[in-house]
Amino acid sequence: MPLRTNLLLAVVFASTVAARAADPAPGVLSSQFIYETAPYPECHASTIVETPGGMVAAWFGGTEEKHPDVGIWVSKLGSDGWSTPVEVADGVQHSTLRYPCWNPVLQQIEAGPLLLFYKVGPNPDDWWGMLTVSEDGGDTWSWPRRLPHTIDGPVRNKAITLPDGLLLCGSSTEHDGWRVHFEITRDQGRTWDRIGPINDGREWNAIQPTILTHKDGSLQALCRTQEGWVASTRSTDQGRTWSPLAATVLPNPNSGIDAVTLADGRHLLVYNHTLRRAGRPHSRELLNVAISDDGESWRAAAILENQRGEYSYPAVIQANDGRVHITYTWDRKKIRHVVVNPELLELREMPDGRWPGLPQAGVADQ
Repeated sequence: MPLRTNLLLAVVFASTVAARAADPAPGVLSSQFIYETAPYPECHASTIVETPGGMVAAWFGGTEEKHPDVGIWVSKLGSDGWSTPVEVADGVQHSTLRYPCWNPVLQQIEAGPLLLFYKVGPNPDDWWGMLTVSEDGGDTWSWPRRLPHTIDGPVRNKAITLPDGLLLCGSSTEHDGWRVHFEITRDQGRTWDRIGPINDGREWNAIQPTILTHKDGSLQALCRTQEGWVASTRSTDQGRTWSPLAATVLPNPNSGIDAVTLADGRHLLVYNHTLRRAGRPHSRELLNVAISDDGESWRAAAILENQRGEYSYPAVIQANDGRVHITYTWDRKKIRHVVVNPELLELREMPDGRWPGLPQAGVADQ
């Protein structure tokens, strides 16, 4: 029996979950909503960044995903909490045409401006990349400009800065199978190099890579897939070429993930440790944190959500003080912000990718 099938038979997900939030895990310092009320019913796809002035978060919000009134909203964390969200970008083309906005990504340039990448278009097959810039930490923004043709910018997860100062963005397309590629800019989004795609969208349908850095200088990208697993690829030349995608031991219910390489060299991943199941097309009720020393073997660290609803599309960064900040979609109604001390997380082994303490399920339970 193929290895992937063996893993699928062994993988764990919560087939029955309690109708309550998960109890705070050791190391989880705080958990709060960025806002309680908003002038729109639905939100999704948050991003968070640390600026010299503090934390800034963004997401898209509107009537519902794909609706023309969906725009990009921003909030800043101050001493008295998160500020009232403000819409900073929309998809207005002219007086009678507006498209929805998608997947904002905030990126702070060292000793430079705050960048906000996002997408505009009727759907992910036809959207295009946009960029707006803030010189004051997110208070005001430049007139948005469209990125070059076939350049989307970081498609959902944050970019990383390479040792030579170049910005490496994980990107992907969905119009010809789900395919991963990478984009590099050396001048804050004015000019670009495009790398890939690295897969054909057939053996692996993968999108939305999140990039890790290793002590030996190599890079690793973890990707969302339709095949039921988080997929991995490696680069030994600073992102210019990448290895074929391969399955990790971690399940993926076709839902967004995000990861960060910590200051101590370990890797922290936030994801839904579930399988896609009949009758529940998203399987995004369980949201998890895992830790790895090498990007291959992962240990269970925390459960952030375990209840009916959708808890998905995490964004994660490590701040200068060492604390980890996570934002994610909370049932499409709000954005939750969680702060974690990674040194206090209690790690448990996950043999064959099984999350400890949750019921086991096989192929027939998908």
